[in-house]
Amino acid sequence: MIDRRLNYGRHQIRKFLAAAPFHTVLDLGAGAGEDLLMAREVDPSAELHAVEIEPSFVRQLRGCGIRTHEVDIETGRCPFPDGSLDVVIANQVLEHAKEIFWIAHEVSRVLAVGGRFIVGVPNLASLHNRFLLALGRQPTPIQNNSAHIRGYTRNDLCRFLESAFPGGYALRAWGGSNFYPFPPFLAKPLAALFPNMAWGVFLHFEKKKPYRRQFLEFPITQNLQTKFFLGDGPAEGGKG
Repeated sequence: MIDRRLNYGRHQIRKFLAAAPFHTVLDLGAGAGEDLLMAREVDPSAELHAVEIEPSFVRQLRGCGIRTHEVDIETGRCPFPDGSLDVVIANQVLEHAKEIFWIAHEVSRVLAVGGRFIVGVPNLASLHNRFLLALGRQPTPIQNNSAHIRGYTRNDLCRFLESAFPGGYALRAWGGSNFYPFPPFLAKPLAALFPNMAWGVFLHFEKKKPYRRQFLEFPITQNLQTKFFLGDGPAEGGKG
């Protein structure tokens, strides 16, 4: 039996947090706050922030003492000064979002140089998706009758960050979690041995240099033929 709780890769998130000195943590699309509560376990003195708009989750987060900001991550500005945060987490969120350039802009704006961006996404190149494509079937992470609108692999996510913000991020660590269609006693070791074929990939980036709005400029300079939300001009910031 597949254990879908492994899809959230919490053992990977914990490992990344333990390797990232931090005081302030922001979780984008925090849900019920499991990743932030894990950050609290790693450092009980940490200042925890969540961005979340689902009312039931907002209540749960605030009930846990987490400072919760009701902001739409695809069009809203995170309520933090440039370069003010140590860690930003986006776990099982980016596959739901069209406005990846705006999200990357806001993450890069609020992260301090040396800060960490921790990402978890379903893996378009997982073993079971490779078999599905070979059979002419749609991969599970990006089906048109689901909530997912983007598909990711480790290489593509790294390429996205590097192409718009060259030298801006370094990949410090990465790993996989879960391995369809196997039960946990097989899925865990298989994901550890073959992370590129695991159900999900989890990446730990370090911000290496100041940010200057590159993610908002990239769709324009590359003449991307999709209308992306790019904010309201220079007042949106981006010097962190």
